[in-house]
Amino acid sequence: MGRCTVIGAGSWGTALAIVLADNGHEVRIWGHRENQINEINFKHTNEKYLPEVELPTSIVGYFDLKAAIKDIETIILAVPTKAIREVLRNLVTLLTDKVLICHVSKGIEPDTLKRISEMIMEEVPGHLLQDVVVLSGPSHAEEVSRRQPTTVTASSINMEAAEKIQDLFINQHFRVYTNPDIIGVEIGGALKNIIALGAGISDGLGFGDNAKAALITRGLAEISRLGMKMGANPLTFAGLAGIGDLIVTCTSVHSRNWRAGNLLGKGHNLDEVLNNMGMVVEGVRTTKAAYQLAKKENIEMPITNAIYNILFNNCPPKEAVEGLMGRGKTHEMEDLYLNSKKL
Repeated sequence: MGRCTVIGAGSWGTALAIVLADNGHEVRIWGHRENQINEINFKHTNEKYLPEVELPTSIVGYFDLKAAIKDIETIILAVPTKAIREVLRNLVTLLTDKVLICHVSKGIEPDTLKRISEMIMEEVPGHLLQDVVVLSGPSHAEEVSRRQPTTVTASSINMEAAEKIQDLFINQHFRVYTNPDIIGVEIGGALKNIIALGAGISDGLGFGDNAKAALITRGLAEISRLGMKMGANPLTFAGLAGIGDLIVTCTSVHSRNWRAGNLLGKGHNLDEVLNNMGMVVEGVRTTKAAYQLAKKENIEMPITNAIYNILFNNCPPKEAVEGLMGRGKTHEMEDLYLNSKKL
């Protein structure tokens, strides 16, 4: 069995620790709040993030990062995108041997426009980094923690590394596929949060299923358009990290991004929404990064632009929707044609 440390004791990190513990691995989980770590160790719960879920007693919580990663083979990086560089810089000072890093966050760094795997490779020297893997797909922590059927994909430049992560996590409740397209998997996982904000806004405005279906479909076209420009395989966006993750994030009340968008649609401003959520809403930061990427790459992303204007330019949500609906005529098959030419 493997020795794994989950860095980040939020809902997703804790849910993945449960999967690893169920599979018989030695599992440690690190968090920066000592009272939370004490709760994990002595009560075997993490009520703030996963209420009414009992944790396996084999999961051991750590407040000391050095102790948490001592003699560890695999690190599961489950912290928000904005915290990744800081956490990695602390890790690098403590690591003594090469580790396999699997990140499970979904975002793009604004300004640098780096994917998370690129951030990891920038921050962790080669002599300490075995490989980088991303684990992504339609996977709410609330359902994973209750061992409800979930399917995700593991992706890496090195397929042997992806298969190692597949072997660590796969069980009768948590099915793991592999995919060699790490660019597409990361782009799909990050950008779907923008569209989920839009889906929440649509619902908050009182629009119906027609509007949401159109938003998801045209949102997928935007994700594919930008992803292909960055070197992704368009088929990835028809899979778990693409349409799969997009559907679950745009249609579930478990989705933080949907909930945040819903509040925006009901008239709350961004600061109110973020204060109300109490957890990181990755789509807000990713919207800024995707907006910058679209400008840089000269890619048309009207939904992303509309969400950006709502978030950062105080555009009323209804006005943004009217702007989308009033755009000039275009041909739907153009995206499909461009995708087919890439295959």
